[in-house]
Amino acid sequence: MNLQNPKKFQLLVDQAHETALNVLRPISRKYDKAEHAYPKELDMLASLLDGMNEGGDGTTSPGAAVNKRGDNDSNNKNGQNMSTALGVIEMCFGDTGLLLSMPRQGLGNSAIAAVANDEQLQRFKGTWAAMAITEPACGSDSAAIRTTAKKDGDDYILNGEKIFVTSGDRADSVVVWATLDKNLGKAAIKSFVVTKGTPGMKVERLEHKLGIKASDTAAISLIDCRVPAANLLGNAEVDIAKGFAGVMETFDNTRPLVAAMAVGCAKASLERIKEIFKDDLDPTYSTPYLQTSNIAAQIYRLEAEWEASRLLTMKATWMADNRKPNSREASIAKAKAGRICNEITLKCVELAASIGYNEDELLEKWARDSKILDIFEGTQQIQQLIIARRELGKSSSELK
Repeated sequence: MNLQNPKKFQLLVDQAHETALNVLRPISRKYDKAEHAYPKELDMLASLLDGMNEGGDGTTSPGAAVNKRGDNDSNNKNGQNMSTALGVIEMCFGDTGLLLSMPRQGLGNSAIAAVANDEQLQRFKGTWAAMAITEPACGSDSAAIRTTAKKDGDDYILNGEKIFVTSGDRADSVVVWATLDKNLGKAAIKSFVVTKGTPGMKVERLEHKLGIKASDTAAISLIDCRVPAANLLGNAEVDIAKGFAGVMETFDNTRPLVAAMAVGCAKASLERIKEIFKDDLDPTYSTPYLQTSNIAAQIYRLEAEWEASRLLTMKATWMADNRKPNSREASIAKAKAGRICNEITLKCVELAASIGYNEDELLEKWARDSKILDIFEGTQQIQQLIIARRELGKSSSELK
């Protein structure tokens, strides 16, 4: 096995790393304290990323919109999914909240890339899309969505309420999950692109959060919101046999990206704690584990867990690039990386003691930011449930 990053992505990784250090880190604390203030410094960076996307094949930009399309060539590919994840890791090494605030790089963009048809991909090219799934009575169970979409001529009329919508106030459009017919169950759930300013869609409030404060998180109401039928992503037909699988393809795209965010955030804490305790560590790793100090042993264990998370994330993205079903692996990567990121960032605060707990360092901020990475795009418990279903060959109705 070759466990190194593909050489063709080294320039991307280097550029993203420098961006994290020189653009994101210097303003990290500023926007942590100025919650809901838009980071204007990101506009130039977003324009640069747009140019990189336009000028290449999508493998040279750390943007967040990825897809699993491509030819059926059986040759091994390291493509856009992997390059995006590598870029996300480095950007979250800088600041997770600021990455989530990046114009035109939202999770809704990944939803569009996952299920949109060719015409929609072209029409929504360049939009900044948020993604609205969670509802007040529907947390981790996406199949319990109550927001409705009723066909009315050439339009759909949406009614419902969405909460915890990342970039819901700033984005150009919102990808809204809604059901065409509650009686048909989860197979009738589809996603719709609702552009900003559409009558009937309203941002009700912005949430005050533990972490990722640079990113706006909105509650959105939809009251008789009329959306063109052409904005229903993918196929409008309800396929009972396929069930929820169509719209759930979105998560196969986005969960590895959230895992990459967790890997990047944990990497920042690990590198800082290693710098603080550099005199206690063996840079060559030649000292037997049982003969190291207690602090060194804890740091080495965290490093091993982090490396496992990184490799699982790369596997999930590699499978997507090579058109292999990756739902199980996406959940494994997200579950492992989310949990380990929480553990690493909190342990680093603990090991650094007063240094880690005050605002002179970013260690405490990374610990706060890390918690969301184990929650959104499916909680730790939901990921474990999905993995169990895949391992045991059980349906969602058979294993709840």
